Order: sequence, then C-alpha cells, then structure tokens
Amino acid sequence: MRIRQAAADAAELGLCFDRGQILRKERYTVVYVLSKDRRPLMPTKDHRKVRLLLKARVAKVVKRTPFTIQLLKTSHNYTQEITLGVDAGSKTIGLSASTETQELFAAELKPRNDVVELMSTRREFRRARRNRTTRHRKARFENRVHSKHRGWLATSVEVKIHNHVQGIKLITNILPITTIRVENAEFDLQRLKAMEEGKPLPVGTDYQLGEMYDQYNVKQYVLFRDGYKCRCCGAHSKGVKFHVHHLESRKTGGDAPDNLITLCESCHEKYHKGLIVLPAKAKRKLRPTRDAAFMGIMRKTLMERLVKLFPGINVCGTYGYITKYWREKSLLPKSHINDALCIAKHPAAKRINTHYLIAPKRSHNRQIHKATINKGGVRKLNQTPKYVFGFQLFDKVLCKGKECFIFGRRTSGYFSIGKLNGDKISAGINCKKLCLLEKRTNLLIEEETRGAALVAGE
Repeated sequence: MRIRQAAADAAELGLCFDRGQILRKERYTVVYVLSKDRRPLMPTKDHRKVRLLLKARVAKVVKRTPFTIQLLKTSHNYTQEITLGVDAGSKTIGLSASTETQELFAAELKPRNDVVELMSTRREFRRARRNRTTRHRKARFENRVHSKHRGWLATSVEVKIHNHVQGIKLITNILPITTIRVENAEFDLQRLKAMEEGKPLPVGTDYQLGEMYDQYNVKQYVLFRDGYKCRCCGAHSKGVKFHVHHLESRKTGGDAPDNLITLCESCHEKYHKGLIVLPAKAKRKLRPTRDAAFMGIMRKTLMERLVKLFPGINVCGTYGYITKYWREKSLLPKSHINDALCIAKHPAAKRINTHYLIAPKRSHNRQIHKATINKGGVRKLNQTPKYVFGFQLFDKVLCKGKECFIFGRRTSGYFSIGKLNGDKISAGINCKKLCLLEKRTNLLIEEETRGAALVAGE
C-alpha cells in the first residue's frame, strides 16, 4: 500500500515512478508557484500543502525542473523584494535570487563555447564549395553583415549574450524579481600581457603606442618583429618569399601576433608535410585572452538588452571590488554562486541546500554530411533521426535510480548517458531500462545537493 500510495503521489506531481524507489519527500526543497494568470508568486517549502493542492485539483504541475506549480483559482498576489545577482562570465555564469533573509534560487550556467569551432568549420566547407563551383565569381563586399547593420556582433559573442538572457528569463518566469544586479568585468588586456611578459606596466600614452603602432596590418607587424628572417632556417635574402604561420590553428588560437611567426616558403611547405619540426623557441608563450575579450565586448550590450527586455525590473550594474568586499566580509568561499549572492548584496541570507546546473544546447545541426569522404567518394549523413526508440538526444531519463541525460544514441538500442557535471553513468545501456522524465529543451537543468563549503554562510 505504501508503494502504491507513493506511485499515486508521484503521478500527481508529474514524476516518473519506479517500484523499487519510493518518492523522497524532501526531493524539492523549494516549490515555485505561479498564479492563475501565470504571474510568479513567492515560493513555498510547505510540501504537504503542495500535495493537498495538487490532489484537490486546484493546482497543476507546469514544470518539473525547477519544480513549479500553477494555481487554478484566484489567490492573493503578495510578493517580497527579490534581487537577482548575476555573476557574468565567459565560461561559467553564477545566478542567485534572494531576499534579505532567504536564498530562493541558485544556479551555475555553462554558456556555449563551441560556436567558434562550428563557425570555423562552416567557413572551411563554404570556401571549399565556392572554390569548386563559383571560382570566378567576383567578391561582393557590400553584402557583409557588418556593413549593413550597425552594432553587429560576432556570432560567438551573440550566443554568450543570449545564454545570459536565457538564464535570467528562466528565473524571472518563476520568481517575482524586482531588481537584477549584474557584475560585468572589464579587463585591461595590455596590462595583463605586460605582466606575463615581465615588461613595465603601460601608463598614459603607452596605451596608444601599442606593439603594433605604425604598422598597417598584423602580417606586416609579424614580418617586422622577426626581422624579415625565417624563424626556422634563418633565411633573410632578397629572393626569399616569406609566409606567416599560425603556431596554433586559426580556429584555436586566432590571429593574435603572439600566435604568428615568420617562415620561408620552403620551411612552411616542409613543416606541413611533416618533414621538419619547428625549433623550441617558436612556441606560443602567452595564454590566450579570448575569454577576457569576450567579456569586454559583451559588457555594454548585455546591460542595454536587459534594460529593454525587462522594463518593469530595475536593472543595475556593480563592480568586482564590491563583490570581493562582501564575500570576504561574510567569510564565504570563492565560487560563482557565492559571488552572485554577494552581487545581490544579501550575503547573510539563509542558503538553500540545492543548486542547479544549467547547460544551453543547440536545437538543430544543419550540417548535412560528414567531412570525411569514405571509399567510393561517398560521405555519410551527419544528421540522425530525431527519435531513436522514442528518445531524443539530451532527454532526461531515470536510470539506476539516478536522473541523467542521453548524450549518445545507437540504432542497436544502447545509449550513452551521463550527468551535466561530467559524470558518466553508462557508455552503453539498453533503452528498455530507461524511464523518460523530461523531454529535451534548449536549457538542460540538473539539480544537485550543495556541499558543506558552499553553505558555509548559512
């Protein structure tokens, strides 16, 4: 009877139930509540009341993760002042919504970092196709996007801004947020580079007289820097033709001057054929500053878009030294969620014992064929069927009592499943042993129990 009652309760909550597993009552520490017209109300921890509302059919489940219900009858619309702190970042975004006394939502969002590689691969395919089919077509420079639209940003930057907005929208849809406070870091790239190279720090006009001053492009600067000599064989006569070589591929390292060296035509050709090896001195010494550049580019645009997208919410910014002051004053360990709580200026709020991991995923892969050409000049299709045995890629399933996601599917019926934090549950498990919990969406959300170090401020 107890298992049957647990199954009935699970069905009311919209959960998948396994007979070997009784529903845990403390599974959801906070239940988020929407009004009849889908306006967010204050959340609750009274699980008993939530169960009674669902059984009485005066409320329904609208979202499983984070667990959200909607009231079907009119109710009071009492809310409190809730501040959402956003620790903006290029690789990890910290989110924390809280009142002065209680933290209500905490999450880490991992924005997409695969767009640079995907765009570079698309450019390779496009150039190869145009070289084969429209080799003699004139260049149409007036069709460039940045020449038609002012304020145009690169796709990789646009995706990161969109991921920030996605995470903020997710929270504003379930909580009555009154203030959004964002910390946008601004990095001095010239100062960071001087510190790594051990050179004097730039001051005043040094920022205008950079390393490429009086050079009209990067290639000319690299040739001038290397003294018009091959870095491999040392050739420097007038009849030698020089090439600028990428130490790391353009896709990985970009066109930064520290990623470029001068090679003669002969050494460049021999290197790519694998006949010679570059000397040890011709290695990239500085760390890439791509993430710092991302933050500098998106900082202003992100704030402008948040003001437009959330007109009824007070959007303001803050600085890193203020966040550091509140974190050290409250003796909180360094983490993205703790920083977000300090950005909201509620470091003394009581912490919730769970947080969410959020990972945005693209909806569709538009590449039709794989790049590798098989025997007979045939390329395999790159796209797989949308459903394999009724499951989509990134569906949330229940396996061995654990909630996980499908990261790989095979037509044999054996899937690869794991968690968003990188833990692999199984590299090949029969799909018959999986129970579907949630269909995939653009945002994959996983709930995790927070460690003792993260709740030290409670």
